[in-house]
Amino acid sequence: MSDQPTSTDVNALLDDLDAGIFREKLARALSDVAAGVVAHGKAGKVTVTFDLKQIADSRQVDMAHKLTYVEPTAKGKRSEENTTKTPLYVGRGGKLSLFPEEQHKFEFDAPQGTPQRA
Repeated sequence: MSDQPTSTDVNALLDDLDAGIFREKLARALSDVAAGVVAHGKAGKVTVTFDLKQIADSRQVDMAHKLTYVEPTAKGKRSEENTTKTPLYVGRGGKLSLFPEEQHKFEFDAPQGTPQRA
């Protein structure tokens, strides 16, 4: 048995989704909604939805990540919805990651006794 955890590292996953842009969008949405709630005394809402679909017959899924928020304003509310997708590998125990667990090392050095090109 391996000592590696088989559950998804959520912090690493958020960094991987949409090349880290999703994490930035989520942080901005949370800040904007919180500021609107405090400034206007009305409730706000931030919703994150993840939809996963298998890619062909592989050990990969296409994860759609949807961010929706409602920010209160002085005369109503402002809302936005954004959906993007990121392909992910599914490892042991369902662990999601951008790269496969069994990524083999690439050998870029020439084997011993092989002449190198100039």
